[in-house]
Amino acid sequence: MEPTQTALIVPIPEAEEAVGRFRESLDPAASWGVPAHVTVLYPFLAPQQINDQALTLLRKAIAGIPRFDVALTHIDWFGDTVVWLAPQPDRPFRDLTAVVWQQFPETAPYAGAHTEVVPHLTIGQDAPKPTLSHAAETASARLPINAAVDMVRLIAGTPGLSPWRTVCEFPLGADL
Repeated sequence: MEPTQTALIVPIPEAEEAVGRFRESLDPAASWGVPAHVTVLYPFLAPQQINDQALTLLRKAIAGIPRFDVALTHIDWFGDTVVWLAPQPDRPFRDLTAVVWQQFPETAPYAGAHTEVVPHLTIGQDAPKPTLSHAAETASARLPINAAVDMVRLIAGTPGLSPWRTVCEFPLGADL
């Protein structure tokens, strides 16, 4: 099946040990093959719009953001339905979203559903509160999780129907 959507993410493999088993059952994206990550921009362009020009624009935009270190320092919630890890600092993630959105203004983060984009790594969502709370408590015992962020990954797939695959990776702070 051909992909119907794309996304830009920053994978955080260092978080898999702490949240992987919870994400498997509590985060639909994990079942699609999407690793533990902080989203830069979703949805991004339709797969058929990913061409050399779009990739060049992305590469240049992302290269302008320096590599950075991040720590996932605490658990937070969106209401009672989404539990997530908070990255500190979060400014570089906000900067990545802003610079890509500026280059591709038709790709509003989360299709414009939220007035503010909050960088986060989802542990779980839309499960009973006690289940999410257990995941939060267990993951919090493994904090902080430190990671070096040096690239953004473009992925493509169809939610719930096909595995998401890597299309391309873009280095941060790269000399072009």
